[in-house]
Amino acid sequence: MSSKPQALTSTGPMRAFAANSKKVATELIEMNDNLLEFNKFFTEYYKQLAETWNEAQKKVNLKAPEVPHDVEQMEAFKRIWIDIFDNDFTELFDSKKFGENYGKLVSTELELTKHWNNITNVILQSANLPSKEEIDEVYKELHALKKRVIKLEIELKKKKELKKNEK
Repeated sequence: MSSKPQALTSTGPMRAFAANSKKVATELIEMNDNLLEFNKFFTEYYKQLAETWNEAQKKVNLKAPEVPHDVEQMEAFKRIWIDIFDNDFTELFDSKKFGENYGKLVSTELELTKHWNNITNVILQSANLPSKEEIDEVYKELHALKKRVIKLEIELKKKKELKKNEK
């Protein structure tokens, strides 16, 4: 092995990673585009929430301008506040604009997750480690085997009890 740094990419997992680095770079570029979209939808999401909050608060301030002095006035103020905010936010959540933006937000978030998973799989593959899907499959199989063992233990216990009762 050479003492030169470029020799590192020709041995072991680094060789596999160097071969797969183009995949990682492609995923990062696509991910960056999705991240820009996500930030746009995320900003719009919070903008809609903030605008609705401000409008609802203005309505509350107009309807109940005085500071409540006793418990009854405080309860009345709370009911006004809850009713106005409930109505305004329900209207927001039912709006087509909010629904479309939220749908796009979730969609781009899932795209980002897909890119992270692809990058993770490339790195795991380069290190000759199992992917998340392969580990999940092993967990499913272990769970099925565990259930089967428990069922067999119960059957064995019943058979032992039957033999014990026959004597």
